[in-house]
Amino acid sequence: MQPSGAVLFMLSGFVLSSLRAVVALQLRYPPNRIAVVGAGIGGTSAAYFLREKFGKDVHIDVYEKEEVGGRLATIEMEGKVYEAGGSVIHPLNLHMKTFVKELGLNARTPSGDLLGIYNGDYFVFQESEWSIINLIKMLWNYGLNFLRMHMWVEDILDRFMRIYRYQTFDYSFSTTEALLHAMGGSDFIGKLNMTIDEALQKSGFSQRFIDDIVVPAMRVNYCQGVHINGFVGAVSLAGTSSGLWAVEGGNNLICKGLLYASNAKLIQGTVTSVQEKVRPTKSGNTARRYEVTYASDKGPGSDMYDIVVIATPLNKEIGNIDFPGFNPPIQAFSRPYQQTVATFVHGRVNSSFFGFPNTSPFPLAAVLTTDSHKLFFRSISSLSPATSGSEFGASKTSDLRTWKIFSPEVLRDEELHQLFVSYSAVNVKKWLAYPKYNPPEKMPPIILHRGIYYLNSIEWAASAMEMSAISAKNVALLSYHQWYEKEDQIDQEDLVERLKSEL
Repeated sequence: MQPSGAVLFMLSGFVLSSLRAVVALQLRYPPNRIAVVGAGIGGTSAAYFLREKFGKDVHIDVYEKEEVGGRLATIEMEGKVYEAGGSVIHPLNLHMKTFVKELGLNARTPSGDLLGIYNGDYFVFQESEWSIINLIKMLWNYGLNFLRMHMWVEDILDRFMRIYRYQTFDYSFSTTEALLHAMGGSDFIGKLNMTIDEALQKSGFSQRFIDDIVVPAMRVNYCQGVHINGFVGAVSLAGTSSGLWAVEGGNNLICKGLLYASNAKLIQGTVTSVQEKVRPTKSGNTARRYEVTYASDKGPGSDMYDIVVIATPLNKEIGNIDFPGFNPPIQAFSRPYQQTVATFVHGRVNSSFFGFPNTSPFPLAAVLTTDSHKLFFRSISSLSPATSGSEFGASKTSDLRTWKIFSPEVLRDEELHQLFVSYSAVNVKKWLAYPKYNPPEKMPPIILHRGIYYLNSIEWAASAMEMSAISAKNVALLSYHQWYEKEDQIDQEDLVERLKSEL
C-alpha cells in the first residue's frame, strides 16, 4: 500500500524542517568561552552541566573569591572535621545522589539520637528510646497531625520530582515561576504567596502542632519562623524526614569533584563587574560579548565571554557586582539575607539549664526550640565528624561532645556559660545563609541579559543544595537552547501530559 500524496507531503515537510534545524545548529558556532561566578554547589554544578551540554571544546572559567564549596563549608574542632554549612541531603535529591555516584564519593548517615523540643520553660515534646512511647506521645498531644504532615509533604515531593523528567528530556524554563508552575501548577505558585503557617492552617493542621512542631523545624533549618513562604516551609518539613544523608569527608567534596569533572579553570578572585562589549569581526560584522573584570592577589584582570552565569547572590553584602551600561539596568537585589550564626563548642552541656539534674549526662543529642522571647538560640545539636572513621567524641556515659548552636546573633560569654558546664574550644561561623523570606515572594529574573543568567533566583523560592543543582541544570539547558535558538525546549506547557505521550 502506497502512502497518499498528502501523507508524503507531510513527511517531506517534517524531514525538511528537521534538516533546517540541523543546518541551523551546525551554522551557529558554539560559544567560545563561558564564565561562572561562584564555586558553591550552584556554580560547580553549573560548570558540570554546561560542559555536558556544550561539549569539550568550550572554555569554562569559574571565579571564586573564597573556598570552593561556598556555603558547603567544614570546620576543624579538636582534630576532627565537621560540617559547618549545608549538612544533610534528602534521599530523593536525585542530582546530589547522581553527583556522589559519578564522582566516586561515598555517603554516610549522620547520627540520629534523641531529640527534644524546648519552649524556654519545659520540653513540649521529648523523644524516647522506645518508638511505641513516641507514637503514644504523638497521638496523645497532636492526634493524626504527624501522619497528615507526612502525607502532605509526600504529595508535594511527588510533584516536585517531575522536574527530573523534564530535565532528562532537556526542557528548560526562563523564570523560576515557570519552573515551579511546571512542577506543581498554581498550588506551588500559591505557596510562594502565603506563609507556611497559612498553608498548614488552610490544610487543617492544628495550631498547637504548628507551634510545637513546625515552628522548631523552620527555626533550625532557616533561622526563621512560620512567616516564611509555604514552599520553602514545605522544603524545610521534608528535611525532617528519615533517610537523610551526607557525603563522607564533607559535602563540599561534591563541589570540588564537579569542578574537576567539568574541566573548568578555577580563577581565585572577586568579580567586580560584567559589561557588554561590541567588537568588530574579520568578516566586517560585529560580535557582542561580555567582559568580566575581577580582582585577585595577583592584581586586577579581565576576560571576554559569550555566556556568563552568576552563581552567587546578587546582594551587596555577598556578591557586589557592577553591571555598567546595560539598558534596562541590571542591579543588585536589595532584599536581605538572613544572618545565621553557627557556634561550634567542644564541651559538656549544662543539663540544669534544660531542667535535668546535673548529676547525669545530658540525655538528648539535639534540642529544637519554639518561638520564645526567653531563648537566645534557635537550636543546639551534637555533631558527628564528617569522616565516619573518626570517633564520635561522645558515649552513652559522657556528654563531652562537639555541639553546634544556631543563633541569630553571636553568643556572648555569659550565654555560653549558661549552656555549658565546661568547654575547651569554640569556633564561630557567621553566615548570610539564605534569603529572609517574606511572602508574597517576587522571584528575581533568571535571564538578566541576552547571555547573562542568574542561577540564585531559585533561592527565593527555597534555598537548598538540590534546589541549586536543579537551577544549575536549568540554566545550562536554557543557555544552550537560547544559543542555538531551540525555543521549543523552553517554557513549554502541559509537560506532564506531553511526556506521557512521548513515552
